[in-house]
Amino acid sequence: MALSHSEKHLRVRLGEPFHLDSIDPAATPGLKKKDKDSLSETFEKMHEELAELQARLWAEHSRSILLVLQALDSGGKDGTIRRVFKGVNPQGVRVTGFRQPNSIEASHDFLWRINKALPAKGEIGIFNRSHYEDVVATYVLKLIDDEERQRRFQEIRNYEDYLDRNNIDVIKVFLHISSDEQRRRFQERIDDPAKQWKFSDTDLKTRELWPEYQDAYSEAISATSTDESPWFVIPANHRWSRDYSILQLLLDRLNLMNPRYPKVTGLEDIVIK
Repeated sequence: MALSHSEKHLRVRLGEPFHLDSIDPAATPGLKKKDKDSLSETFEKMHEELAELQARLWAEHSRSILLVLQALDSGGKDGTIRRVFKGVNPQGVRVTGFRQPNSIEASHDFLWRINKALPAKGEIGIFNRSHYEDVVATYVLKLIDDEERQRRFQEIRNYEDYLDRNNIDVIKVFLHISSDEQRRRFQERIDDPAKQWKFSDTDLKTRELWPEYQDAYSEAISATSTDESPWFVIPANHRWSRDYSILQLLLDRLNLMNPRYPKVTGLEDIVIK
């Protein structure tokens, strides 16, 4: 599938030297910081367009989209889902969050639980974390070695190619924030009683491994950003710019797919009494 201008701007190429350090997490691609206060009308129009395209995808019922969201802790996955998909028909959207595998999931291969959560025809599926935890977190925590990680990279490339051939369009997004922004968001959670439940000691332990996670994500993104399932790195320090970029990615991809309402015949002479 051809890529739009916005996709080309944010896309990482397979196998090219890449590191997250090369992208400014405070950047606002396609926007200027002064645009922040004037985006309300733009967002309203984008949400209306997304709702219409999603309705057509749902009615067409032959293809689906899988949006994979990855980020370090406090990267904004939950907020992205809440704000980007505002106003869409919940019937056609399914969100799945992936935490540490439970005992049943751990007794299967690492893609087993992913396969169970794939979007059905007509749906937009959203993964809040994903199979990429099994090549990043597991590697950083030394649960797998590099040989196993490389094997899993190959399995992921093959698997996502399989999804593409079965009409599941995969969009993989990494929400890129700075270490300082993560620190600020963690402190915000600690200071706000309504957000304290989101914070855990594990967050601090993960933060201590910030360089290792940056390296591991950079390597995973470079190794699995294929033509069929590319990675897009979204600067995410600014929520408003992040939301705009992801909305634009979704709109561009859906417009390229151009889902259509099915043609219905035989209704010409029907009159409801």
